[in-house]
Amino acid sequence: MKIVILEANSLGADVDLSAFEKLGEVAVYGQSNMQDTPEKIKDADIIVVNKVPMNEQTLAGAENLKMIALTATGYNIVDKAYTDSRKIAVANVRGYSTDSVAQHTFALALYLINQLAYYDRYVKSGEYVKSDIFSHFDKKIFELAGKTWGIVGLGAIGRKVAEIAKSFGCRVIYYSTSGKNHNTEYTSVDLDTLLSTSDMISLHAPLNAATENFMNLEKFEKMKSTAILINVARGPVVNEKDLVTALKEGMIAGAGLDVISVEPMKSDNPLLEIQDSGKLIVTPHIAWATGEARQRVADETYLNIEAFLKGEKRNLIP
Repeated sequence: MKIVILEANSLGADVDLSAFEKLGEVAVYGQSNMQDTPEKIKDADIIVVNKVPMNEQTLAGAENLKMIALTATGYNIVDKAYTDSRKIAVANVRGYSTDSVAQHTFALALYLINQLAYYDRYVKSGEYVKSDIFSHFDKKIFELAGKTWGIVGLGAIGRKVAEIAKSFGCRVIYYSTSGKNHNTEYTSVDLDTLLSTSDMISLHAPLNAATENFMNLEKFEKMKSTAILINVARGPVVNEKDLVTALKEGMIAGAGLDVISVEPMKSDNPLLEIQDSGKLIVTPHIAWATGEARQRVADETYLNIEAFLKGEKRNLIP
């Protein structure tokens, strides 16, 4: 049994992959692409992969291939029609990043709410040394208690964020992009109500035809001018050009993004026009990437493969 790990770098050098050696011969590559993958996997029985497309072009020569183990939840990199035609099993990992992403949601939100960029600069610039009072009030900050937190996409992460927001004293409302999510603990509202009444809006919906460019100029115009947007879902859910316009024109007060339309970011991305971290903070897709969550991905992937080799169905994609 040969297992080929194609993109170990996507998990980080601190993640322990030694468990895979219990299952057979293991070949580990830090990074791979469509061009070099066919040679790397030609004698593989199982592939562990994150971003490299799994289709006829990459898989045709892998005659022994029995399983593709994804180190992610989404499986859009897999040509399922092709893998099904060859009876290649595909498994993903689920629920590994809920706590990590929820935590980062509030890291972004609190950074903006408490204007930490401004106040840190104020102290380190030496201005605080010159102050005649012990505090400083030039940038207004506010409490979450009593505010309305609107959630778009009340899946596992959305529910965790709702739980934390409630503990801060927020009134939590939500909008289901699919219309299928019903939760009795929180109030379901139509989209216009969520946009116009929320002080904070966090996005946790999947990327699909209904959510691409979901947050655009029309939506920003309906938000409070004091509202803050957080996107930890997928980059294309937010129209970045429209967001920049909304921030520049004061339609909304701020935004925190962990995901962008093209990753890594391109040099012509309009988000780079806003250098004021009090209005916009962008992190490089790290919400999921706590050490615990990254190790959990590896461990869950191992368990998926172990179950498959035992003839069990664990996280297999139908």
